[in-house]
Amino acid sequence: MKQKVSKDTPLMELTLRRYERPDKMQPRDLIKKFCLSVGLLQPGDSRDIIVDILYVLLRAKTDQKIMTSEQVNIEVRKLRDENNLQMLGVAPSNIRRQIKRLRDILLVEKIRNNYRITEFSGLNQSYREKFEQYLLPSVVGRINEYFREIDRVFN
Repeated sequence: MKQKVSKDTPLMELTLRRYERPDKMQPRDLIKKFCLSVGLLQPGDSRDIIVDILYVLLRAKTDQKIMTSEQVNIEVRKLRDENNLQMLGVAPSNIRRQIKRLRDILLVEKIRNNYRITEFSGLNQSYREKFEQYLLPSVVGRINEYFREIDRVFN
């Protein structure tokens, strides 16, 4: 009889990395380092479509424009074409999945079937209000519970 192997599926996963200061970087490179810093992109990853999705949504924010995933896809394709980048990861299903990742870290919100940077606010404000004050404390708090329980079990 085969034993069932349980999957350890995290409720939430955060990756944080520290890079050099973001002085005098081109906009796309700046967004790419940001995505690397918050774990949306892995170092050396050739599939960096999330960078272009965030870029497109940030540009739309300046005009207070909400976008469907189809509109995001069209704008991402244009942006990648302008930058002479391969069209990797531009399938509509992947665009929606990457938008969901941005929603999961509370940088993007969904209004009906449209997306925008959360409340059209600055990323710094969203990061402080949502990430630093909400997501990060819940993850750190749970890790602390594991520390306490390990200490209880092994003392």
